[in-house]
Amino acid sequence: MYNNERDHDEIFSKVLRAGRRTYFFDVRETKASDYYLTITESKKFTNDDGTFYYKKHKIYLYKEDFSEFKGILGDMIDFIITERGEEVISERHQKDYDPKSNLSSAQTSNSEFSNLNFEDI
Repeated sequence: MYNNERDHDEIFSKVLRAGRRTYFFDVRETKASDYYLTITESKKFTNDDGTFYYKKHKIYLYKEDFSEFKGILGDMIDFIITERGEEVISERHQKDYDPKSNLSSAQTSNSEFSNLNFEDI
């Protein structure tokens, strides 16, 4: 094994698949034989021609930051759950969403439609 590969070796890994996003949690080893964590978000995008590509964002988390990071992450999660609950809020979950038209009821109720016959076209 080459020395520059050693600090990229994965010691322990877990993957979280979440729709278009995938999160990779990897414990790696430094040259000094200490461990650190990398968290990578990989998001799938589609080109106009149907091919796809991924955008990746990575953070490195070292042991000296674990305690504060864990505390702040817990605080942020608790705040979001307390303020907005665990239910995912999105357009499809809003009560005024009309899945048949892909429009909210507010968008459809204010629209005026003309009665047309095929002969009129």
